[in-house]
Amino acid sequence: MRQRIIVCPLIENDGAYLLCKMPSDRGVFPGQWALSGGGMEVGEKIEEALRREIREELGEGLRITEVTPWTFRDDVRTKTYPDGSTEEIYMIYLIFDCRAENRDIAINDEFEDFAWVRPGEFNAYDLNAATRVTLGAKGLL
Repeated sequence: MRQRIIVCPLIENDGAYLLCKMPSDRGVFPGQWALSGGGMEVGEKIEEALRREIREELGEGLRITEVTPWTFRDDVRTKTYPDGSTEEIYMIYLIFDCRAENRDIAINDEFEDFAWVRPGEFNAYDLNAATRVTLGAKGLL
């Protein structure tokens, strides 16, 4: 089984947190709402990987002013690829508190939609299991 280290930002701006909707036909949590983030590449430092993932997935316009390591966890997930094939992956999640000074988002094709969500509103979204654990541990659910 392949192992991936995933850097995951919990991005806050003016009391709301960024959620992204995964594509319905692929990924680890198809069609569900999640935090952004992705795998570290060989040779990357942790914060470099985090900032790269934010730029790639959310665009160059989003300005992150604070990055603070918060927690980590792991689990095994099944990823579905665009061709329909699947793979079990052991994932190590490194989760960071991030503060954004703006909401200038331009999602890439890894997401179908995004939303800034305030505490108390998360239950209106079909959150994936990993995001539920993270938001619960943070006291936001």
